[in-house]
Amino acid sequence: MPPEMSAPEAQTTESKGRVLVVDDEPDIRESLQTLLSLEGYRVEEAQNAAEGLHKMETSRYDLVLLDLMMPDRSGMDVLHDVRERDQDTPIFMITAYGSTEAAVKALKLGANDYFSKPWDNEKLLVEIDRMIARRRLEYENTHLKRALKQRYSFPNIIGKSDRMVRMLDLVAQVAPSRSTILITGETGTGKELVAKAIHANSPRADHLFIAVNSGSLPSELLESTLFGHVKGAFTSAIQSKKGYFEVADRGTIFFDEIGNISADMQAKLLRVIQEKEFIPLGATEPVRVDVRILAATNSDLRKLVEEGKFREDLYYRLNVINIMLPPLRERKEDIPLLVSHFFTKYCRENGKFLDLQNHSVLTFQPEAMQVLMEHNWPGNVRELENVVERAVVLASEPSVPIDVLPDHLLQANGIRLHRSDGGPLPPDASLFEIVADFERRIILERLEQFNWSQTEAADSLHVPLSTLNQKIKRLDIKIRKKSDSA
Repeated sequence: MPPEMSAPEAQTTESKGRVLVVDDEPDIRESLQTLLSLEGYRVEEAQNAAEGLHKMETSRYDLVLLDLMMPDRSGMDVLHDVRERDQDTPIFMITAYGSTEAAVKALKLGANDYFSKPWDNEKLLVEIDRMIARRRLEYENTHLKRALKQRYSFPNIIGKSDRMVRMLDLVAQVAPSRSTILITGETGTGKELVAKAIHANSPRADHLFIAVNSGSLPSELLESTLFGHVKGAFTSAIQSKKGYFEVADRGTIFFDEIGNISADMQAKLLRVIQEKEFIPLGATEPVRVDVRILAATNSDLRKLVEEGKFREDLYYRLNVINIMLPPLRERKEDIPLLVSHFFTKYCRENGKFLDLQNHSVLTFQPEAMQVLMEHNWPGNVRELENVVERAVVLASEPSVPIDVLPDHLLQANGIRLHRSDGGPLPPDASLFEIVADFERRIILERLEQFNWSQTEAADSLHVPLSTLNQKIKRLDIKIRKKSDSA
């Protein structure tokens, strides 16, 4: 049998499926050929067990009609051999010697149904139609599950927005290939995470993934790091050393900020991509490698080519497939998902605010989440991650207030939290500040009404005491002592 299940034949006006008839009696084969062909099936015949097994090993069928008694081998033996290698192809047993015992044995060996000669043509056709339709449905469900699993098998890439779903679909498509891929996007969008996801979902997953920060190393050091050197190649080369390309053979090398490498290194990298070989420093013989190259940049490489700062031939070699990561400001609907993900990540690291399933119970108060949703996020996901990590460290209650957010984030959104009670709003007050000022005045009125009893004030406002306390803290309300008459 073929090692992998093939797709069932698509149902068209020309063919409802392929059926193999294995029977040593010519009249039986002719009868089934006529019956099934008239119903729209493509029918092939085998006149004995050996021919039937050969056809099933070299071709795929939607269903097999297998005779129980044949001169060279019994249908039971054929069924046993087939089921050792193929559990999917439906097989109906047919015999002139019908008995309950034979039927039970055939079903135990993996037959899907059992018919005795002479069979009922209408019933046989109904069961064949039903079996092939069921197998097609099972096949479609199996492959849908595989596709969904592949799409969502990137646990560190969070997003359900349309742009992220399309990006993840593309990642799932290109990961199994050998193609060079260029990943573009602003700083902090997660380019290295995407590169790791491509490697992890490729046939190279069992081999090394090596990330190279192209802009952090001087050209001379980068060359030695990538290609290695032999002993004596330069003053400090006291022994030979393999470079990343040799170490990562059959794996993946990821070049971050590829636009920063020198012209000399661009030429050497182009040679590796084209020839799949390189020469270590100080060596005379080339070393052949099989390395997949992924590259990333936040620069406009096309513009660098036009300015003569990046080789055009290398650009086209790298840009076989381009994956563009959207900035966070263009997929703000993903912010709540990202916040939840980072809350759990850093709560686990800090051992706090976790439920029994080891998930975070932290949430931002609505005002704080509103700030996150309205912020422009110039630092993208990386900036958001830093904000959430800070919130986890500073949080003292499961509901995280707005004053835990960093000042630069509040100031960027025109929010000034702390000012003295009763002070006038500035002329350029934001909507958030206007709402907060109104909320402060209402709370102050109720506290004064109930002689500064926070419990009674909370009851009158129909909010939990903990919520009122959080608002008092956030709004910088100074609690006075109850009067003596209280």
